Amino acid sequence: MYFKILTSELASKLNIVSKAISFNSPLPSLQGIKIVVTEEKIQLTASDMNISIQSDIFPTEDNKLEIYSTGEIVLESRYFLEMIRKIDSEYVEIEIIDGNLTSIRDQFVNFELNGIKAENYPLIDFERPGNSLFIKANLLKEIISQTVFAASDKETRPVLTGLNIKCENNELTCVATDSYRLAQKKVLLDNGFDFNVTIPTKTLNELVKVIDGEGEIEISLNDKKALFMFDNMFISTRLIEGNYPETARLIPHDFEYELIVEARTLLNAINRASFIKNDGVSIIKMELASGEVVISSKSSDVGSVETITPDSYEGNNLSIAFKGQYVYDAIRVLNAFKIKVQFGGTMKPFIITSLDNEDVLQLVLPIKTYN
Repeated sequence: MYFKILTSELASKLNIVSKAISFNSPLPSLQGIKIVVTEEKIQLTASDMNISIQSDIFPTEDNKLEIYSTGEIVLESRYFLEMIRKIDSEYVEIEIIDGNLTSIRDQFVNFELNGIKAENYPLIDFERPGNSLFIKANLLKEIISQTVFAASDKETRPVLTGLNIKCENNELTCVATDSYRLAQKKVLLDNGFDFNVTIPTKTLNELVKVIDGEGEIEISLNDKKALFMFDNMFISTRLIEGNYPETARLIPHDFEYELIVEARTLLNAINRASFIKNDGVSIIKMELASGEVVISSKSSDVGSVETITPDSYEGNNLSIAFKGQYVYDAIRVLNAFKIKVQFGGTMKPFIITSLDNEDVLQLVLPIKTYN
């Protein structure tokens, strides 16, 4: 195995595939990156057996790839990536020189790294598992960024650590919740099929980092696995087992109070009040009346009070409290100029949407307030 490539191009692809590696794996080979060189391409693979990433690199003018001989090897990822980072030259050459001993070099420096035989690497299946749908890259990125932050980070209910994606009659409904807040986005598709799956947020958070451009992403699914395909990149993930809760019944539809306000105005007021924390949590109190909204927070040592002027407010006076970070996150991801906040009462869930587009819905549970 022997090839030469632009250092920056190889480093970029290695940084992507290495996201799938878990250094706690009991299999030494899974702590490495599998490199397969054929006459047509280089193939890089990494996996923790839950998420797997594969990148195919074909010779182009952009990467200047030259393949001199074929072969395959598994190289320990931490050492391999660090060696590539230490290469200052425009090009890097990689060659198996003796058994599993691999040379990583430019014209100034030569690193040597003992690899593992590729036959010891587990077989990773990157075949399409089922039916496919196609979605614009920028739309998928938007779906992920507007929802996954609301998923749980606790493994007590594993199904809540993922994003539930359900398609019925070409309508895609994407929901994440940790039981205290909920984010939902709906999208109409041209080529959908009915399914209901829950994808780990780890996979989606890594996916959003590498999605680029305006192209399409193919997503192939069955009830066990999802495969994302774009730009000679393949990201395979196991799905989270278990039934996702029926969140539609949790979303209220009857409201007694409605606030319309510039998103930035409310966002900045919450941000200013959120530095005051009790036990590491910022509790914000919002008092609403005709013509003004009072945002306040306090601890035993310090307090903050700010009055903002809404565009409109409908309903009687209302006092409600919530975790500042939850509402800040909900408003931020809407990317809206003006927002609508609808309340059912002091201790009932409230809804935040863009004034112009209700395809994205954010729900937050209030908390008991201080006096």
